[in-house]
Amino acid sequence: MSNFCNRDFLAHSVELTQIHVDDLKVGMYVSQLDRPWTETSFLFQGFLLENQADIQAVQDQCEFVFIDVVRQNAAQTDTSRDTPYSKGWIEIRTPPKKKASFVEEVNNANRVHGQISTLVKSFMQDIAFGKSISVEVAKEVVAECVNSVVQSPDAMMWLTQLKKSDEYTAQHSMNVCIFAISLGRQLNLSIAELNNVGLCGLMHDMGKMRVPSEVLNKPGRLTPEELKIMNSHTTLGWQLLMSSHAMYGGAIDVAYMHHERLDGKGYPRGLSGHLITPYARIVAIVDMYDAITSDRVYQKGRTHLEAISIMTKEGGSHLDLNLTVKFIECLGIYPPGNLVEMSNGEIAIVVETNQAQKIKPKVVFLLDEEKQPQEEQLIDLAEVSVDRYGLPYRIRRIVRPEEFGIDLYAFRNKYFI
Repeated sequence: MSNFCNRDFLAHSVELTQIHVDDLKVGMYVSQLDRPWTETSFLFQGFLLENQADIQAVQDQCEFVFIDVVRQNAAQTDTSRDTPYSKGWIEIRTPPKKKASFVEEVNNANRVHGQISTLVKSFMQDIAFGKSISVEVAKEVVAECVNSVVQSPDAMMWLTQLKKSDEYTAQHSMNVCIFAISLGRQLNLSIAELNNVGLCGLMHDMGKMRVPSEVLNKPGRLTPEELKIMNSHTTLGWQLLMSSHAMYGGAIDVAYMHHERLDGKGYPRGLSGHLITPYARIVAIVDMYDAITSDRVYQKGRTHLEAISIMTKEGGSHLDLNLTVKFIECLGIYPPGNLVEMSNGEIAIVVETNQAQKIKPKVVFLLDEEKQPQEEQLIDLAEVSVDRYGLPYRIRRIVRPEEFGIDLYAFRNKYFI
């Protein structure tokens, strides 16, 4: 829901039409209710119905409302309301240039990452005990994350690879926030929009804290009844965020619809096509990516290349294909934090992507050809084309850290201040 125009305009708008809530449509502007605003969960006294979730919220709390035709028409003619699924919108979007290198930004990113980690765990604990979310604190931390990603997305991307299966829910929310901001940067969204989509990512799964732990953390396959309970986290999240003072309306929408599918086969309401908001589409993409690549109590995570292969197949039916392609561009072929095996057998960790030469990122070498520790050194593969024996240097494949006993947390603690 958007606070579309200023309050003064409301006082002068006289073209109000009473309408039953069953007849509401996307694009209408709700100006008055059949009950006091203070008796409802609405954040604004007057808002545009931007999607089906907005309509459902009104239908749940009112019998009839008053529509402001003037403001409705103003909203429909506002050309600034382009969305990531507008025709031709995505194709013309190009990311801004990095303002700093990985080395220059890494320590700040590590500090912000620590703040987000602490905050998410605190929020989840508060929710579990029935407390409310501090929206202002969340917005402040998201803003710092946005600043870091704008400076250099590689550092934050690297930190998304620090995962522990027993902390999945908290780390997942944090990673979805970072990935959503990074995809937003790839689309060259404004700072305000990056803050909004980042908050959407951070808040999207908070409803899981209202799901019984025996279901949320069950190591095996869920029964049909348990799956129904798990799927209720979208509705629980919507209710939770609706009751959070000053929560951004878009985050409420995303919590409710991030498991909807373009083909209408998602949940909780089976929305399809244009009824799924741009931010919900973005979060759906990054949510799936982090889930696929993470170790869970019941499955091992897939590699980056396996994940993007799965997601590309889901494009058009589950995910927005054009946005998925942009996300893959954002990650690169070898994303920061991934371990790679070189053509000569050496093992390195990617620290920074190269937009001009995507198969030649900057890496830090960890193991030699015999898979033994070697003196660690930062190499730009775009500048170094051959190894110490004069043979061509290229990346052979992405590998998992545990294959070679490499601890990413130890690497982080050694090089990140």
